[in-house]
Amino acid sequence: MSSTSISSLFRNRFVQAILLAGLFLQIGIWVRNFSVLLYVVEMTNGDAFAVSMVSVAEFAPIFIFSFIGGTFADRWRPKRTMIWCDILSSASVFAVLLTLIFGSWKAVFFATLFSAILSQFSQPSGLKLFKMHVPAEQIQAGMSIYQTIFAVFMVLGPVLGTFVYQVFGIQVAIAITGLAFLMSAAALLFLPPDRDINEEKTMQSTLLQEMADGIRYVLSKKVLTLLGVCFLAAGLAIGLIQPLGVFLVTERLGLEKEYLQWLMAANGIGMIVGGGLAMAFAKSVAPQKMLAFGMFVDAIVMVVSGMSTTPWITLTAQLFGGLVLPCIQIGINTMILQNTEEQYIGRVNGILSPLFTGAMVVTMSMAGSLKNSFSLVTMYEAAGLLFIFGLLFILPLYRLPAIVKEPGT
Repeated sequence: MSSTSISSLFRNRFVQAILLAGLFLQIGIWVRNFSVLLYVVEMTNGDAFAVSMVSVAEFAPIFIFSFIGGTFADRWRPKRTMIWCDILSSASVFAVLLTLIFGSWKAVFFATLFSAILSQFSQPSGLKLFKMHVPAEQIQAGMSIYQTIFAVFMVLGPVLGTFVYQVFGIQVAIAITGLAFLMSAAALLFLPPDRDINEEKTMQSTLLQEMADGIRYVLSKKVLTLLGVCFLAAGLAIGLIQPLGVFLVTERLGLEKEYLQWLMAANGIGMIVGGGLAMAFAKSVAPQKMLAFGMFVDAIVMVVSGMSTTPWITLTAQLFGGLVLPCIQIGINTMILQNTEEQYIGRVNGILSPLFTGAMVVTMSMAGSLKNSFSLVTMYEAAGLLFIFGLLFILPLYRLPAIVKEPGT
């Protein structure tokens, strides 16, 4: 992508505001997640059930509220929705802080749960704003920049959250989280004004009618249906190996479990570099090709990681896995935005996202027992095959039109 195009993208008022808001939001999320996790471990002496409930509070809202949140995101004004979600998240966090000071420590679960619920309304609104305010030819580059922020925090977030908790304690960590959410809301005030929506038309249809319309819309669009299968396969694959990283280190490499941090660091560095490369090639590579390339390389990475008994080979594989992850994320998000009409973006996201997360949670819950029946190599090979299976459903997308024109454009 040319320097002129990148410069014009950064001059876009929407891009400036959404990136700044995303920066504050990521600070709040990572400080909250790791502080709550470490605090729960400390308060329960590492009770497995209590620790698992932290993940439940984070992921359960995706199943329950993603489709509902996406439907409301299509009904409501997106800028106002995002600002109010950040304000309410901040208010809930400060309420938890007061409870920690004067009441029970168990209130920390509520901080994660309530913010995760609100994010199901806010996140699809953000996608809708991308569709509204970024030119079609710059959407892929814009998503590349946005995903690079997430990649940076995948590396720095755990360090930041752990540092804040260990140095300042849970109360300061929760206060920083609330302040970060408020700063995100303040940054969103600089977004361009919401466009007028047809309030009368919205009031004429019920929530259930609009949810049914969303399902029919996804089923009627071949590209979205195929992406749904891709989401499902990728979720099954990632969930299958997600809990097994430590066994990769101890059983296949014969190293201490602490070596896992270096595999995660290699993957995180790859994600940051991959985000930059994806941005550079965004204009010249179609999103479906970027997605197919990412899934193919990731399939190889999983097989190599499972078979390798040499640390440098496993590290290299993890580095390449991180490099292509932005290709997958950016390819999927760009294809959703380019092939979905503006009024359906929230519902489409609300249908596809739980497919990935639900599949991941299913295989994550089975991974432990499956490992007792099959070898680690077999588990990683199965994950690679699932990615190849998902890739087969992406190949037909090469022949489909990339961009949906909005009415009146």
